[in-house]
Amino acid sequence: MVISRIISCLKAALPKALKTAWWMIRIMLPVSLGVMLMQYFGLLFYISKYLTPVFHHIGLPGESALVFITSALLSIYAAIAVIGTLALDMREITILAIMCLISHNMIFETAVQKKTGSSALRMVLLRLIMSFVAAAIFNFFLPSKLGAGLASHNNIQNSGIVNLFEIWLRGSVWLSIKVVLIVTSLMFVQKILDEFGIMEVLSKAFKPLMKPMGLPDRTSFQWIIANTVGLAYGSAIMIEQVDSGNLPIEDANLLNHHIAISHSLLEDTLLFVAIGVSAPWIIFPRIALAMVSVWEYKFEKRIKRKCAN
Repeated sequence: MVISRIISCLKAALPKALKTAWWMIRIMLPVSLGVMLMQYFGLLFYISKYLTPVFHHIGLPGESALVFITSALLSIYAAIAVIGTLALDMREITILAIMCLISHNMIFETAVQKKTGSSALRMVLLRLIMSFVAAAIFNFFLPSKLGAGLASHNNIQNSGIVNLFEIWLRGSVWLSIKVVLIVTSLMFVQKILDEFGIMEVLSKAFKPLMKPMGLPDRTSFQWIIANTVGLAYGSAIMIEQVDSGNLPIEDANLLNHHIAISHSLLEDTLLFVAIGVSAPWIIFPRIALAMVSVWEYKFEKRIKRKCAN
């Protein structure tokens, strides 16, 4: 009986998982190729030059703008790779870390949030504004000395365009396989939790946590997923729940306001911890800003309703 229910869950999860994985791959691969070409032809460096004055106001050298742009277009891994080429101290790296953790991989993640009921423009503006708000707060409160940064490695070799394309192609194949495996696994787990009533137990267990965050109880599982495997891979669950009607659009929109600022508290945080950034500095401020974002949105909606009446 139990085995047949598990097999039934797998059969139900697989078609939706493959459909969602294909949607993700169709966005991820062209974006990564486009950014690689922008980097190869120097467009990212050109854009970062115009952001130099802004970054000086938040305690960062002008060249650090390249880290932020790379992160916004790609991932935390790409941002850390660029950090390794710059002579930054730990205070500057910590400020960059909070900015990148809020605004990384925005093209794909914004597409996910739009698909689950949020305004793409609002999500982009929210993440960019909160990135600079967090950076300004950090610049004001962080001690002037937090320790030495990474050793700078400026001897990056520019590979030929053919070689770069080969590297992109190999990476794309592996990324596609990983997306299919992770999305299928998450969908399967979600179906199992639904089938055996574990989802309801999780919702009740996390209810005390959801309330102060301003989030509905039914978003607890999606919140857990977004903060463990991240928004990109966790999007499979979000999309499926919204499409099936199990997660109302308004609830998904509230959750999006939170996880736009604070998600992947596990993996992405550990990547910066590995290069010396203190975990509390980049965990608790994100959660606090995410809570502010949700309550501000709820207040904004309340005001609009009163004005409409």
